[in-house]
Amino acid sequence: MILKSITKIFILLCFTTVAQLSAQQTAYNGDPDSSFETARKLAFNDQRKQAQDTLVNILTKYPNYSDIRTFLATTYSWDGDYKKARKEFAFVINDDPKNKANWVAAIKNELWSDSYYDAMEMSKKALQIFPDDSEILLLSASAKENTNNPLEALKIVNSILEKNPDDTKAQEYKNSLNQSLRTNSVGLRSAVDVYSEVFDPMQFHTLKLSRITQYGSVIAKVNFNRRFKENGTQFEVDMYPKIAKGLYAYVNFGVANSFLFPDFRYGLELHQSLPYSFEVSAGFRALQFSTTTTIYTGSIGWYTGNDYWSIRPYLTPGDGGLSTSGILNYRKYRSNADNYLSLAFSMGFSPEIYQFKVDGNENTIINLQSQRFNLSYFFTTNQNRNAWGAQFDITHQEISFDPGNYFWIYSFTLSWDLKFK
Repeated sequence: MILKSITKIFILLCFTTVAQLSAQQTAYNGDPDSSFETARKLAFNDQRKQAQDTLVNILTKYPNYSDIRTFLATTYSWDGDYKKARKEFAFVINDDPKNKANWVAAIKNELWSDSYYDAMEMSKKALQIFPDDSEILLLSASAKENTNNPLEALKIVNSILEKNPDDTKAQEYKNSLNQSLRTNSVGLRSAVDVYSEVFDPMQFHTLKLSRITQYGSVIAKVNFNRRFKENGTQFEVDMYPKIAKGLYAYVNFGVANSFLFPDFRYGLELHQSLPYSFEVSAGFRALQFSTTTTIYTGSIGWYTGNDYWSIRPYLTPGDGGLSTSGILNYRKYRSNADNYLSLAFSMGFSPEIYQFKVDGNENTIINLQSQRFNLSYFFTTNQNRNAWGAQFDITHQEISFDPGNYFWIYSFTLSWDLKFK
């Protein structure tokens, strides 16, 4: 037993020694400038792997040779290895934050990797060091455009041209924006809920018209609901006015003349952007049936690369006490803000989410138990003119008139929006 242990230790020492000798044999020992020039020639002659090996080897001895590290990061970015490029760019920016070329290359790496929210955050930091720099502002505008804020992008470009009307890059980008800018859209949404027992399938349809303005977005909707062999219609308006930089509001008002909807619904919520790609909000919703139910809500959201996480609680006071519910949501963005995969999980019953299922005894049923899972996929076609969506929900919900017993609800939703000038 002792002999076997000694043998294992001896073999391990041999491997370690061989590895150390191998590392010593491959350690860089030459002229870094000459090797750098050789690596550049290799890279520009489609031999980037050999170039990268050379650059990495030089950095083992000269880790602070920033030009070499920047060029290495650039070659990674050319190859689509954005994660490796991000690491190297972070190193050189931290080492020399006043080198604008590194900031520009790093922001471009985020744009090329479709990490538009990271590109925006990085642009903000760069503009603190290089205020009103047109090159960085154009990169910021590109990030804004790809996060569904084309008017914000146009505003940035116009600010550049106000100071320098002869900026050809800004002029070209403005022309491109004007050709692709679509501030109006019309959309349809249809959903069906299928119940495992008790109820027949229920249908929900929405026709909407929206417009993006310099003051914020406005969306007018007509909601149609069929359930209990009855039809009902609701008219609704959503507005997202901009208040200040990083601060905007959500304002909602709806009216109906059917027991299938609240007689009135209204709401207000303030959203504030925070550093490090965080966003918080706080507000309320009110649904007026025979009595008025007020729901207090808010959210914490976080953008990290192409990922978005958010959590939203709902607090609903009632005669039976305070009802609580909440939603955890994750989104994986692709090419822009209209292309993403979404997963959501919620617990608890909220009339805000299930307003169609409230049937007049809302003060009682807000304490119902419920669990819901949602899977959604949204994508665009025809140069982003058409936006499509498909959703599937599965809900396990307590029966309002039979507490302690549950049914399953399977929901299927399709949506389509056409964007136009």
